[in-house]
Amino acid sequence: MANWPFRQGVHDIGNGVYGYVQPDGTWGWSNAGLVTSAGETLLVDTLMSVPLTRDMLAAFAKVPGGDRIGRLVNTHANPDHYFGNGVVEGAEIIATSTAREEMEGFDPKALAGLATNWQAMGEMGEFLYETMGRKFDFSGVDELTLPTTTFEQKLTLQVGDKTVELTDLGPAHTLSDTIAWVKEDRCVFTGDLLFNEGHPIIWAGPLSNWITACEFIIALDPEVVVPGHGPITDVAAVRNMKLYFEHLRDEARGRFEAGMGWREAARDIPVKEYAHWTDPERVVANVYSLYRQWDPDLPEAPPPVLFAEMNHYRKEHDEKCGCGHAH
Repeated sequence: MANWPFRQGVHDIGNGVYGYVQPDGTWGWSNAGLVTSAGETLLVDTLMSVPLTRDMLAAFAKVPGGDRIGRLVNTHANPDHYFGNGVVEGAEIIATSTAREEMEGFDPKALAGLATNWQAMGEMGEFLYETMGRKFDFSGVDELTLPTTTFEQKLTLQVGDKTVELTDLGPAHTLSDTIAWVKEDRCVFTGDLLFNEGHPIIWAGPLSNWITACEFIIALDPEVVVPGHGPITDVAAVRNMKLYFEHLRDEARGRFEAGMGWREAARDIPVKEYAHWTDPERVVANVYSLYRQWDPDLPEAPPPVLFAEMNHYRKEHDEKCGCGHAH
């Protein structure tokens, strides 16, 4: 697989198109992008915090035409792709109406409060503090800056001489997952429909929609793929993610039919070929999502329960490898 060097900062894709990458790509360490042409700009996503987004904008300001952002598209409603919106002053902010609605449901103060009250939140608090609370500075996001322009399914934008096609391929990772396809440059920004060499997480699903989304991206035949997390890459990474989902689905189905519970199945499914992928605990949420689809009467496991279960898995995984940290 042709991964680009996994290096912090701006990556010049060519012809006025840029990616912005944040190693190590785990929880909260997301990527973004910039399209510039004939004096117009489109930013694809902001980052988890105000300071991180400011750093990114300062880096983009050094590339030709990148000193002022005219438009911003948020690919989906996870904090690490829109919490920095308020820093992009004067920009038109674009997202699907579903994504905007989902964004409104987030309380930025809850993440900011993790630093002081995570212990009162039990295992979920421990997990969120370890993966995000102690790593990010959430000051400055007292109120959310939401999209000002919304669309359904598809929107075609002209950015100078470039055509950027926005397509909602969700629900999959979240209730709405938009990709930005820069036709002339054969470059696609996938948002979190691609975690490159990291386990994805199904918050919405169904998984079959995510497989279809992978097929849609593959059919575009892009030369450069900028994932939501992980190094910039090519279309082989999307094929690999599709194979991961098919493997997970098939392995989980056999265990479901044999009467194995979702917690046990998540630990029992072999993921050896994905052993080097980050955030292995997400398999728990993914298997739960499949079980819930196959058995609508399965007791609901809301995010607090899933975060606690992922915390258990993470600790077990660390004990097995004896390394003392997550992979």
